[in-house]
Amino acid sequence: MSDKTSTSTDSIPPAGPDFSRGGGILPAIAQDAVTGEVLMLAYMNAESFAETVATGRAVYFSRSRNKLWRKGEESGHVQIVKEIFIDCDNDAILLKVEQVGGAACHTGYRSCFYRQLTPNGLKPVGEPVFDPQKVYGQKS
Repeated sequence: MSDKTSTSTDSIPPAGPDFSRGGGILPAIAQDAVTGEVLMLAYMNAESFAETVATGRAVYFSRSRNKLWRKGEESGHVQIVKEIFIDCDNDAILLKVEQVGGAACHTGYRSCFYRQLTPNGLKPVGEPVFDPQKVYGQKS
């Protein structure tokens, strides 16, 4: 089992993310490599980043479960990494990905950013592409 204090940096290129910041975990944005649509925001530690670089598939760090989260391991909706960018402060990661299975969000929507703030509150935009109960066997 992994934890957020992991310092496995063997496959992290020099001048990569600075995991000494942010308590060892950094925000990671997944963006559709073709359309530019922002799909989700998650977090990475050094171990998840190194595995992502080594495998070409998005691996995140789950703060709630305190372990590595291999995107799509339950749903099959994996993210194939096309490009990786690091911000100017080395404390945020951008993954340009091919989203397999049509949806990045566990709620069934393509993007986790499917709710628009309106004067009347949050309004869903678009339609879910899968039923979370059928994929995960429970309500999301």
